[in-house]
Amino acid sequence: MKVCGCEAEGDRQGALPDTETPPEAASRKSPPGGTREMILILMGVSGSGKTTVGSRLANKLGWKFYDADDYHPKENKEKMVKGIPLNDKDRIPWLCTLQEILMREKSFGANIILACSSLKTVYRKILTGEQSTVNTDSEQNQEQSQLGCNKEILFVYLRGSTELITKRLESRKGHYMSPSLLQSQFDTLEPPEGTENFIEINVEKSIPEIVAEIVKNLG
Repeated sequence: MKVCGCEAEGDRQGALPDTETPPEAASRKSPPGGTREMILILMGVSGSGKTTVGSRLANKLGWKFYDADDYHPKENKEKMVKGIPLNDKDRIPWLCTLQEILMREKSFGANIILACSSLKTVYRKILTGEQSTVNTDSEQNQEQSQLGCNKEILFVYLRGSTELITKRLESRKGHYMSPSLLQSQFDTLEPPEGTENFIEINVEKSIPEIVAEIVKNLG
């Protein structure tokens, strides 16, 4: 059992210190058309363009950007380099670290963009705080809201075909994610649906088109 908010197993690298307020927090822009803080989570399989879209969008809006890949512990990265798929026990401490970062930034009044695969529904619930305890042994889960109204957290699902994303991964250099793991990510993927707050964008569109579509939805 892993509990978000408690010290998780493995490397906790990259989380913001409890006593440090980022200097840029005071100067971040409010979302278009309103003053409440927003959290955008760009989701999808590896190679769908989350980091590129997230960094472009952050530059355009003046928001804080986090890439979830930077917070994987060393053990996770080593598994991915070797072509070994991650499982729930690998991902849950990582997701808890990310959720803590989102909570901290929100407490600073920041607007945040996070690029994170968020493949399963339960992973997205961990990130939003709807699910604070995850039991990988199929016992009953405990739920507790941490980040507030779900409408303040928008998932942007970058959807693409296996063929297109495979080509992108094969041409990508210097990333620890092995292209051989792509099928396992598609097998794990549970696209958002129902009451989840999300939009879906086809990655066949250009980066400027994707960024413009997201900004339009914010407005």
